[in-house]
Amino acid sequence: MNSAVKDAAALRIVFMGTPDFAVPSLVRLVAAHRVIAVYCQPPRRQGRGMRLTPHAVHKAADALNIEVKTPLQFDADAIAELAALNADLLVVVAYGLILPEAVLGMARYGAINGHASLLPRWRGAAPIARAIEAGDTATGVSIMQMAPTLDTGDVILQKRLAIGGADTGGDLYARLADLTAAALLEAIAEIDAGTATRTPQNDAEATYARKISDAECALDFTLPSRVLRNKIRAFAPRPGAWVMMAQAATEAPMRLTILEAEIVEGGGEAGAFLGVGVDGAPMLATGDGALALLRVKPAGKAAMSGRDFVNGYAPLLRVVRSDA
Repeated sequence: MNSAVKDAAALRIVFMGTPDFAVPSLVRLVAAHRVIAVYCQPPRRQGRGMRLTPHAVHKAADALNIEVKTPLQFDADAIAELAALNADLLVVVAYGLILPEAVLGMARYGAINGHASLLPRWRGAAPIARAIEAGDTATGVSIMQMAPTLDTGDVILQKRLAIGGADTGGDLYARLADLTAAALLEAIAEIDAGTATRTPQNDAEATYARKISDAECALDFTLPSRVLRNKIRAFAPRPGAWVMMAQAATEAPMRLTILEAEIVEGGGEAGAFLGVGVDGAPMLATGDGALALLRVKPAGKAAMSGRDFVNGYAPLLRVVRSDA
């Protein structure tokens, strides 16, 4: 349990989140309110030893001396345990577990969610990457009153953030995590003061940000340069857009993750190696031009510049395939 002394105006909050994206929100809430418990996805096995490893929010809560609960689902026992906490508000950020309707109305102020998009655009699991992939020039954060269906609740507050032409998914991830934390505090103050407005979403304008699969990260170089570069930016640094570089006839192709690229002049058969450009970066032909690969990661190796890749792997740069 958080041992910090809070003033009388502080709310009793149960926080629900799992990845590092949610950590800034937890930290900011602890400074302003009484976070009486944290709910997180159960630890998972990872690393060479496949040890059970707590998620980022779990680790942060432990460091803050807050009780952590990790139910696999909200069955009758888990719902009863949550009800016994007598929270004023449930705050959810990237939790990853569906909350039943009985849970949503349990606290005095119900449950709110911090979502990294300007709803109703990009409901779903991967709003940051999908916004970049689609070529959006702006994104943001929506604080909504949670509803039983995914990301459909009334919007309490939104904060807008520009997407720069070179921004990657990783860049926006960090900025939106901080913006979510700030927006939550503002929305909670309005809720507690009774001044919060709740605006229904227009379902007709909704788009869905489906979860990213490894297969769709494979780049098809018959596509236009801008489409390919948006995909590279969207999926960097994880899960990473990739291609297969053909090796010598007796060897298997090598998977190459592309972390950064820029559009350059050139052309040829889609996927063909066009030589090196500025700073020694390899250039590959696309459906309507060419891309220079500025930063890459060969399978099993550390990330490196395009120049270093050419210097070490030049014999491989003969054919590009986007199929596994």
